[in-house]
Amino acid sequence: MGMTQMNSWQRLGVMPLGEEVATFDKYEAAQAAVDALADAEFPVRKVSIIGTDLRMVERVTGRMNFGRAALSGALSGMWFGLMIGLLWVIVGAADFSPVVLGVTLGGVFGALFGLAAHALSGGKRDFTSISQVVATRYGLRCETDVAFRCRQILQERGIVTPAARPPVVDLTEPPRYGERITPPESGPTASDGQ
Repeated sequence: MGMTQMNSWQRLGVMPLGEEVATFDKYEAAQAAVDALADAEFPVRKVSIIGTDLRMVERVTGRMNFGRAALSGALSGMWFGLMIGLLWVIVGAADFSPVVLGVTLGGVFGALFGLAAHALSGGKRDFTSISQVVATRYGLRCETDVAFRCRQILQERGIVTPAARPPVVDLTEPPRYGERITPPESGPTASDGQ
């Protein structure tokens, strides 16, 4: 294992360094941007897609009743019975009868356990759902040494538009009512003369 490969594995738990060069509302758009960078021979191993504003979304898929509880338990039990039966065949059974027995008994006991679990829940969770974590925004972060080239490629391909420059404020004329003026970074300040 080379040193660069070890370093990349060590960085997995750390937030990537660099600059955010673009943001997208959907993961597919961020993925398409990385594909465009790869097509342009850009070193994509210096790029990361970072999902922010994570939210847990639980989508309700239906109502849970005794029939669904029994069916769900039976299917889970059948899978478990299939694995046990196949293991028995691998270890040395003469035929596939352990698989049939495992699937049958797994289905029966799974359905019974599913019914019992639903009855014991007392109606507290009478629905089925699928949970997932989604981000509301996806940032494309690039290491600083190649960030300028990354922005160039994304702009050339029409994936992002150039950032708007802030308006230039003329400090020689007085400000208008309600206009905020930020002083320039360099130059003398009031504390310099004292």
